Amino acid sequence: MSAGWPAACVVRELGCAPYEPTWRAMQAFTDRRDDDTPDELWRLEHPPVYTLGQAGKPEHLLRATDIPMVKIDRGGQITYHGPGQLVVYLLIDLRRRGLKVRELVRLMEQSLIDCLADYGLDAQRQAGAPGVYIDGAKIAALGLRVRNGCSYHGLSLNVDMDLTPFTWINPCGYSGLKTVQLRDFGVSADLTAAGDRLVAHVQRLLPPVDGMKTPA
Repeated sequence: MSAGWPAACVVRELGCAPYEPTWRAMQAFTDRRDDDTPDELWRLEHPPVYTLGQAGKPEHLLRATDIPMVKIDRGGQITYHGPGQLVVYLLIDLRRRGLKVRELVRLMEQSLIDCLADYGLDAQRQAGAPGVYIDGAKIAALGLRVRNGCSYHGLSLNVDMDLTPFTWINPCGYSGLKTVQLRDFGVSADLTAAGDRLVAHVQRLLPPVDGMKTPA
C-alpha cells in the first residue's frame, strides 16, 4: 500500500442521479479498485424508484404504480428512493480498515443516530430490523453488498420528501411500518446541510487506515 494513502474518503457529489446507472457505476468502481484505491463516499438523491434486494419478495409492493422497480444485489427487501431523500453510498475497503460487515452496519447506524442528535432528535436502532427509528417509525434505511472485501450501496435518510410511495409497499418487508422524515420534526435542513453533517459523522467513525489517524 502506498505510504501516502489518505485515511479520509474521497467525497463525490452526484446531485440527482438515476438509480440503475449509479448502481452499475458502484459495481464497476468496486471491480476495478486495487489496494491503493482511496475509499469513496457518494452523496446524491434519486428520481422515484423502488429497489428490491436479493432475497426480496415482489409481493411487498402492495399496488401497481408508475414508479419503476429495480431488482438489485444488496441485502434486504423493498425500499423507496426519491427526491428529498439523502443517499450516501459507502465504497469502503473493509479489510484495509479492519472492519467486519456487522461493524460497518453499526457504524452506519451510529452515524445516522449522531447526525439526528445534532438536530435534537433521539433516534435508535431496532433489534432485528436494520435502520434507524424515532419512536418506532423509520427515518433511515441501509443496505450493503460486499464483494472481494469491499462494500458498496449504503444508507438513506428521509429529509424533506413525498412519503406517499412508502405507503404502497411494506417498507423493508415490514407490514404497517410507519416512515417519517426530518421535516416531520420541524427540521428545515436541506439535503446539502444534512449531507454535510452525515458524511462528517461517517468519516469520524470510520477506523483509520494502516495506523494513520483520521483528520480531526
